Order: sequence, then C-alpha cells, then structure tokens
Amino acid sequence: MSDSLSLSLNRPVRIDGKPVDQNEWRDVHSPYDGRVVGRVPVCTAADVDRAVAAASRALDEPLPAWRRAEILDTCARRLRDRVDDFARTIATEAAKPLKTARIEAERAVSTFTFAAVEARRLAGEMVPMDAADVGEGKVAFTLRVPVGVVGAISPFNFPLNLVAHKVAPAIAAGCPVVLKPAGQTPLSAIALADVLLDECGLPPEWLHVVTGSGGEVGEALVTHPGVAYISFTGSAEVGWGIAAKAPKKKVRLELGNSTPVIIEADGDWQTAASKIAVAGFSHAGQSCISTQRVYVHADIAEDFIVALVEQVEDLKVGDPMNPDTDVSALITEGDRDRVKAWIDEAWHAGARVLTGGNIVNGMLQPTVLVDVRPDMRVARDEVFGPVVAVQTHSSLDEALRLADDTRYGLQAGIFTTRIDSAMEAARRLHFGGVIVNEVPTWRADHMPYGGVRESGNTKEGPAWAVREMTEERLVVIHVGNRQR
Repeated sequence: MSDSLSLSLNRPVRIDGKPVDQNEWRDVHSPYDGRVVGRVPVCTAADVDRAVAAASRALDEPLPAWRRAEILDTCARRLRDRVDDFARTIATEAAKPLKTARIEAERAVSTFTFAAVEARRLAGEMVPMDAADVGEGKVAFTLRVPVGVVGAISPFNFPLNLVAHKVAPAIAAGCPVVLKPAGQTPLSAIALADVLLDECGLPPEWLHVVTGSGGEVGEALVTHPGVAYISFTGSAEVGWGIAAKAPKKKVRLELGNSTPVIIEADGDWQTAASKIAVAGFSHAGQSCISTQRVYVHADIAEDFIVALVEQVEDLKVGDPMNPDTDVSALITEGDRDRVKAWIDEAWHAGARVLTGGNIVNGMLQPTVLVDVRPDMRVARDEVFGPVVAVQTHSSLDEALRLADDTRYGLQAGIFTTRIDSAMEAARRLHFGGVIVNEVPTWRADHMPYGGVRESGNTKEGPAWAVREMTEERLVVIHVGNRQR
C-alpha cells in the first residue's frame, strides 16, 4: 500500500474536539474480501483519561433541553440526507448487504428523532406532601438530572444504529459520552460523531471517540472513576464480566439470545416461513434477536419446512455492495468456521441439514437444520450465524417449555390465531419481549427493548434509556402554614 493511499484511508477520532495524533494505526478490513477499507488510531488508557476529563467538564456547563433537542433533530435530518452514504459505509466495514444496511441507516434517523422528543419532555413529578400530616406546609417535586459521564461500548453488527441508541439518549439526558466502537466496525461511529460535532452544534466536550483494544481502551473506560454509567451491547460473557468489574457504576447490558419462535397449528405458517427466511439470515444471522429456534406444530411441520427451505434457497449470497444480495460474509473467518463446526457437530449428533451448511466462495451458506435436540449447541447457545434449527411439537405446553428452556431471555415469538394461546405465551415465556404473529427479530426503535436472565438488565429505546441515564432528585420546599 502506497503512503498516499494509506493516508487517504485514515479515519482520525477526536477527543475534546481535537484529532488524536497517534503513531500507531490499525487497519479495518472488509469481512467480504479482506481489503483494507480504513485505518483508525490505536488509542490508549491515557486517551481515555483525556476523554473522561473533557467529558466531565461538560457537566459543569449543561446544555438546556431545547438545545439538546435541537442538536438531535438536526442530526436526524443530516442522517436522513445521507442514508445511502451511511449504508455504503456499513456494508463496507460490516459486510451487511446494502439493502439491509440502508434499513439500519433509516432506523438511526428514527432513533435520533425519538431521542429529541425525550429531551423535550424529560421532567420529574409533583409529590403530594400534604397527603401526610407531617408534610403540611411543604411543596415537593422531583428533578431528572444527568447520571454523569456515559461510557458507551458498541458492537459490530449494527455499527450505526446501536451507536445511536447509546449516544442519542445520552445527549437527550444531558450526559456527555466517551464512545468505544467495535474494533471491526469503527467507521460508521466515527462518521456519526463527525456529523454531530461538525454539523449539529454539539460542543466538542460532549462526545469523544476512542478506538483501540478492549483489553486497554475498554478496560480503562469500564474502570475509570470518572465514568458513572456504562452502556454495553455484546456477548453475555463480556457483558457480565464488565458488570463484575464495575460494581459501583450503573452498568446496563444488552446481550445475546437464542431466539425462539413457536408456530401453532392454527397459526399463519406461510407468513411465518416467509418472515423466518429473512429474520434468520439477515446480516448472516448476526443479530442478538436473529430467529434461531423454530418450534412448529407437527400437524403443519412438513408444509412449513418445505416452504421455509424453498425460500431460504432463493436467498442471494455474495458481495454486500450488490443491491440484490441478501446474505454475505460473517464478520471474521474465525466466526464462520465456528458456526460451521456447530452445524457439523449437530449433523454428527443426528440433525439433518436440509439446505446450506457448506462454505462456498468463503461464505457460509444459509442453513436449515431439522431433527434438532435441545442439548445441541445450535439450539442451546447463541449461534450468531446464518442457521435456523427446526423442531416439532404436539402441544402449546410442550412448545412453551422448549422455547423457555434457555439461559437467555431477550425476545421470543408465537404465530397463532388464538388470543388465549398468545396470552399464555406472554405470561409463561421468561423473555423481555414476546412478539405475537411476527418474528421475534422484529424491533421498532422507540419501543422498550431488552432482556432478562443472561440477556441483560436494561431496556433500550430512547424513552427508557433516557430515564436510565438520569437520576431522580427530590426537592422539598417549606412554604409554611398560612394563618387565617
């Protein structure tokens, strides 16, 4: 690589508004073809210190709610104007197919729009002090105040919108942010930060990006005494490890899932097959709510499986920049090989591969497995790859038991025409969300989204995240008893 080309690929990050001047830079590679698509500085713990110090200064000069809302609204407009540009960046660095990347960019617009709404309506409430005799003569209310500096650690699979779900609510809440984007996909986050800082009026001390290793930069951010709140999206193992390292901070985790969907005999199995053919394989299954486990009633299983396999085989696998591509490469060859090993392991243990299961042109083909048992890793653990495992059931009770037999609990789904069956699923499935007559991969960005058990301990969605990023402060004013 020539020096001029190398320099043109550089994507500086900014701390306190100033580009980080590092001697060491790291290449960002396309997961699809391995080419270098950017270079980012290798930040250090000292850079984290500088970022947190600058962010802490921002708390001394808070932005009023109207300005925070105006900044967020402006960012939503700028993103809307550049959806195609951001989609190309996402597709380039994450190998997310271009049409799916465009949806992510459009969703980020929505995330900033709803965060602006929350900035305008963030308020406390009145407390009826004279409801008790000791409160007579006093007026009380609560304020919502920023929790402090937010340390945001984002994953590779939604390199724009999951950054937006951390940064936008933090700004709405009045919290400055130190952001560590995923090492594999930092370019979208850097571009978003540039838009906020250069075009939306966000003061430089309010947003700082640090790129580098989790072992140094991530560790420094998690353990820094000046960081009050950690927002992490990623694997359960890493997330709960962060919580253990920072017991005195507010650590909010959005983690993985082994996502189940139940299809009852009375359910619309044709629609379910069409939706699962997308939901199980979008971004090569690299979503924490990618549909992974399917429990279909035995009476309709044969027809459903035929329809699902036919539609999965119609998916186009290839270059993420091709507008017709549905599925592309996994984020690394190591991840591809791990998922392939899990498929082979299930096959050796008695599962059947109805389609896919092979690596072609370096990409794992979309895979449908049947005769899967609950003890197989493709059912027990989070695959995070283009695999759907189908099992049959003979009763709703059995299906609910199988779907709930997991250590995860993010979202689950059921297809049924019976309201009693839908409500039974809603009551019994121990998940953060139960989606009826839709795949559990579905998400709107303003809804409360988050898991239980090993899937996390928070709710995302701007309205919920903003409340988590603020603290309630009670104000009591003695006004005295008026003498008549």
